[in-house]
Amino acid sequence: MKSYKVVVYKESLWGSLLLGASRVDPVRFSEFLNANAQDGWEVKTMEKDMRRELLFFKREAYVVIMEKHNA
Repeated sequence: MKSYKVVVYKESLWGSLLLGASRVDPVRFSEFLNANAQDGWEVKTMEKDMRRELLFFKREAYVVIMEKHNA
């Protein structure tokens, strides 16, 4: 049996508010993925997305679909 979860990973809104746009920090994103991998989740697919926040600001995000094999 398999389980799936969908996670939208994005950085805080402060970078968008201060700089007009915010990008995902690769170190924090790696830590997020590794923490989920330790719990048995595997990334099946991911999609990059630019999300608009508060009408004028943009924030980079990733939609991540993960799979876990249940015993």
